[in-house]
Amino acid sequence: MSAANLFEQQAANRRRSTVLVTLFLLFFAWIGFGGDAVFYLSSADAPPDAYHHVFPWFGLVTTALGVGMAWHAWRNGPRQVMWAAGAWELVEASSPEEKRFINVVEEMAIASGLPRPAVWIVPDKDPNAFSTGTDEQHSHVAVTDGLLGTLDRDELQAVVAHEMAHIQNHDVKLMTLLAALVGVLALIADGSWRVLRFGGLRHRGGRSGGGGKKGSPLVLILLVVWLISVILAPLVSRLLALAVSRKREFLADATAAQFTRNPAALASALRKIEDASEPTRSIKRGTAHLCIADPLGRRLTHKQGAVANLLATHPPMGVRVARLKAMAFQYDKTGVIPEDV
Repeated sequence: MSAANLFEQQAANRRRSTVLVTLFLLFFAWIGFGGDAVFYLSSADAPPDAYHHVFPWFGLVTTALGVGMAWHAWRNGPRQVMWAAGAWELVEASSPEEKRFINVVEEMAIASGLPRPAVWIVPDKDPNAFSTGTDEQHSHVAVTDGLLGTLDRDELQAVVAHEMAHIQNHDVKLMTLLAALVGVLALIADGSWRVLRFGGLRHRGGRSGGGGKKGSPLVLILLVVWLISVILAPLVSRLLALAVSRKREFLADATAAQFTRNPAALASALRKIEDASEPTRSIKRGTAHLCIADPLGRRLTHKQGAVANLLATHPPMGVRVARLKAMAFQYDKTGVIPEDV
């Protein structure tokens, strides 16, 4: 990966992170103030003694909540990801496998020119790995028990290099933020439905008291748009996370080959990970896009095409392995790792 391409990718990830947070806050504002508008119009013709929604408390609360949650996701997202996976931090090795893991992480930190990340173990027998963090100084690399017992040293080095590549490319910042906000949007959607049910009951009570129907078409339009937003927001955010993840894996594979000068080792590691029969049960659906391989064991990941590009968490493993083998062949022939695969 040339320096120009690397810096361009890092800058693009910074822009995407800013746009993501901005859209997230705008969505919170729309859910809040859009709900206020619906309740205001629906209660405008209610009897004088009925509730009239005038002050936009819902919009102010949800916008403030969005700012707070975005900040919390940014500061605490990495730790929450590790907590959700049941990971524990490896501070001092107690086995040869753990010692080898620590040594490999230190080697790849030197090769990539990055600070050594914190290392974590996920208690799961399925081989997998992921990285997370807010920046290069606050990054984390986690592997499963199964990965340590499945890969040899060169393969483990290649997998760690892949995760270090995500850190260097600033993928972890964007992907961790996506993971946190996907969960937040799902929570907000559920809360909005609860408010809607409560508001709907109050609205029906107001109309039974003799309120008029002026503004009903506008109320209906706003309500439909608001409902569609609430329904689709968690889905759209999850699809965005999947699409971003697929594009990052090819770049991280190529960068890892640059670090190790051994693309064949990563190809072998990916094949062993893919051949594992069980899904990584410790990794939840909301953080699946962080892993080096789809932890959910879905067949869609093996396919290519528009549907797979939209819904799969990772590009097809066969394509990734073929590209790495082509890089290995080129390296054996010329002694140079190609920039593109």
